[in-house]
Parts: sequence; C-alpha cells; structure tokens
Amino acid sequence: MKYLVGIDNGGTFSKAAIFDEDGKQISVASVPTVTLTPKSGYTERDMNELWEVNAQAVREAIQKSGIDPKNIAGVSFSGHGKGLYMVGYDGKPSYNGIISTDARAWEYVEKWAQDGTKEKVYEKTFQDILACQPVSILAWLKDNDPEVLKRTQYIFAVKDYIRFMLTGEAYAEYTDFSGANFVNLTTKAYDRELMELFGLGEVYDKLPPLKYSSDICGYVTKEAAEKTMLPEGIPVAAGMFDVNACGIASGLSDENEMCMIAGTWSINEFIRKTPVTNGTVALNSMFCIPGYFLVEESSPTSAGNMEWFIRNLMSYEKAEAKAAGGSVYEITNKWVEEIKPQDSDIIFLPFLNGSNEDALAKGTFVGLTAFHNKHHMLRAVYEGIVFSHYTHVRKLLKNRETPSSVRLSGGAANSDVWVQIFADVLQIPIDVIEDKELGAQGAAMAAGIAAGIYPDYPTAISRTVTITKTVQPRKEYAQIYQEKYQRYRAVIDGLASAWKYFKN
Repeated sequence: MKYLVGIDNGGTFSKAAIFDEDGKQISVASVPTVTLTPKSGYTERDMNELWEVNAQAVREAIQKSGIDPKNIAGVSFSGHGKGLYMVGYDGKPSYNGIISTDARAWEYVEKWAQDGTKEKVYEKTFQDILACQPVSILAWLKDNDPEVLKRTQYIFAVKDYIRFMLTGEAYAEYTDFSGANFVNLTTKAYDRELMELFGLGEVYDKLPPLKYSSDICGYVTKEAAEKTMLPEGIPVAAGMFDVNACGIASGLSDENEMCMIAGTWSINEFIRKTPVTNGTVALNSMFCIPGYFLVEESSPTSAGNMEWFIRNLMSYEKAEAKAAGGSVYEITNKWVEEIKPQDSDIIFLPFLNGSNEDALAKGTFVGLTAFHNKHHMLRAVYEGIVFSHYTHVRKLLKNRETPSSVRLSGGAANSDVWVQIFADVLQIPIDVIEDKELGAQGAAMAAGIAAGIYPDYPTAISRTVTITKTVQPRKEYAQIYQEKYQRYRAVIDGLASAWKYFKN
C-alpha cells in the first residue's frame, strides 16, 4: 500500500494529512499560524514561520500515522486563494505573507470600477476584481512600499511558496492564478496587456511558469526531507486553490453537480466547459480538471463568524464543555435546535471578516430586544451564514438548472441542525461528505495522479469520495425562511448608506 500526503494552508491553520490509495485518512496534524494585524484591515503572516509550521505539521502527521515514510508516493497542496506571498532574489521572503482576508487595497477596487479598468479586465478574465486579490495588493505595494516589488523575484500563492520550499523550484498553478486576475481565460496564459491595465507591467516577469494541478513541479529535496520526514526525491504535484481541492474531494467532476463549502469562506461552485461571461457571477477560473472552468461565488462570510461568537460570547460554555469532556459545538447545536425559526426575528449579517455586499460592510445584529439571549443570537448567526450562501447560490442558479442535490463540506457540515437549515433555506437536498480534511484530500488526489496511482480525477473520485448522508428540505419551512431572507435583504439595503462611516 502506498500513501499520499496532502498539505492544506488556510487562513489560520496549516494542516497535513496522510491518505491511503482508497482515500482513507490515516492521520492528520494541524498547527495554528500566527496572524499579524499591524493595522486595521491588514492580515499578514511571517513566511519563515509558515514554512516551519508546515514542516511541523507534516512531521507530526507522519509520526501519528505509524507508517514507514518510505511508502509515501507523493505530496501536493491545497491553499487559500487570493492573498500574496513573495520571494526575493535571495530566495527569502521579500515581505510578510498576506492572507485572503486582507482589505488594505479596497480603494483600488473602487478606483478601477470608476475609471473603466474593471470592464476592460472583465473582457479578459471574466471575473470581478477583489481587494484581497494579488493584483490589488501589488498595486497598493507599488504606491506605498515600492522597494518590496524591486526586491521580489517570484509572486506566489500560499501553496506555491510551500512547494518552492520543498523543491527549490518556482512555479505558479492555473487554479490559483486564473482566479487571481493574472490569467487571460480565453488564451489560458499570462497577458502583459492585462497586467498593464492594473498598472503592473513591471510585475509580469515575476510571474512563475504555470502548471496544472497534477503536474510534477519538482521533487522533495534532501534538505526538505530532513526537515519534514518526507522521502527525498518523491514527486511534488502543483496542487490547487482550496475551493478546487474541496470540490474535487466532494466528487465535483461534471456539470450536474454543485458544491458548497462552509468554512471561513462561503464557497459556492459548479463547473462547466465554458466560463459564464454575462456578468451574473463574480468569479470564473480554471478548474483542476483540464477543460473545465470553475464558476464560483464566494466571500469570507461563513462559519468563521460562529467561531468569533464562540470566542467572544461563549468562553464560559467552552470551558465548561471542555471540563466535562465534551465539545462547545454540542452546546451551540442544542441552543439553535431549541428555537424554531419562526420564534426569532433577529437578523445577523455575517460580515465580520468581509462581505459579499459592500467592501465596507460590517457584522451586525438587528432586531435585538430585552427578551432575546445568546441562544436567539446564535440561531441568527447560523441563519445569517446560510442566507449569505443562499445569496451566492441564487446568482449561480441564473446560469444552470437547479441541481438534484448540493454537496456540503466545511465546519457547518458537521452540525445536523445547520445542515437542515441549509436544506430548508435552499429547498434542495444536501449531501454531506465524509468528515475528513477535504482540502488535504483533494491535494492528495493530485499527488496520486502525479505519482501514477490514479490515471485521472474521475478515477480518484470513484476510489476515495463517500457521501455519508443526504438531508431533505422540509417544505413547511420554505415560506418562513423566504420571509426571513427578505428581512435579511432589507437590513442590507437599509444599511447601504451607513457603511461609509465605518471604515475602521
């Protein structure tokens, strides 16, 4: 039996997981990363520390697994999209890594929308420009810290940097860079004119060669092997944007399926042979299966909001659950289940880390009275997160038929009551994917193709993906949730003119 390693770097944790050839998760190790916030709206990380954390996660996963490392056949990566990771001519980071929740460049997005750049870019990339995309951050650096760009040799996504540290070879990868406004989706190549539209012509030569997700991008070096316990010389596949990894690990391989990922980000996606070019969706990019495009609606408005609620408003309950050997999530699910949807009118806007409505929108509770308590507020959090997903899904469904079911993964998929809310709001059956590290598994599938274990992604899916249950929507709640969603929309519309007063 051969084994595959998937390394997944999100916004707050670095994870490594080991899978056998049939997708069984043998072990996983998760190590937190430190987020640096030097100013409001800035989210950064020390890239040297990030490499150390990744090496630690891989070592711990191998040690936990009990397998002989010599039986590891390949390694690959999943990572958060957007953000920016740069390496200088000395092979060292030329700036801190910038995470996908960074908002410092929001004014550039507004400027490009006003001066016509947005429309010209869309003709080439078929996607909106986001403040957290590398093009926006690079434009900000050019104006505010130009020495950084001068000393930068390579521009990477997070996974590309870790791959560089494992192999010593510099490559970019299509799923990340095509979702970052770097790639002309018609030519499937870099476009110098596109970079000039952003005022970033001098950056063009800093973009590494592009590879597909399962392409071999080098081999584990002796130095990296000593640091990680990975076998020296095994193939290292390019890897992919984490929404692709979770999609492929959910079985997303044809145009009939739709996936949602409810983690820090609200990810809602399907694939098709051509991008959507009518402007009704925000993001098109190349999918990890060559020949397909990923049609995506996403925003940092999902389960990360609940983590904030627990951290700031449930410290007592969290400690109590830990002392009793239980989980705080058992408490949160119980609280929400005890309140029927029609018995609480509180609306929560899940915009603590960003918004899919307005770049300046903030997290908000509306409708609180002296009657309400934390239980009501938590139900509003669960519902508000689902409503944000639903906003994205409505846009996607303008371009395809309603699927027979939607595959859900991420933290919310571990909560029966939350999955039921998803089903009741969407009025579509929800398939729950087997609980394992899907980002890492998607990466491991790419590693398996690179290592010759699977001939292609459909084969890898047939061997490794399991649906554990399907939750049916309850028709009796359809109207109740439609009315609540309309209140959610009304709150967003009503606050539209206020956000400009809340820039910090």
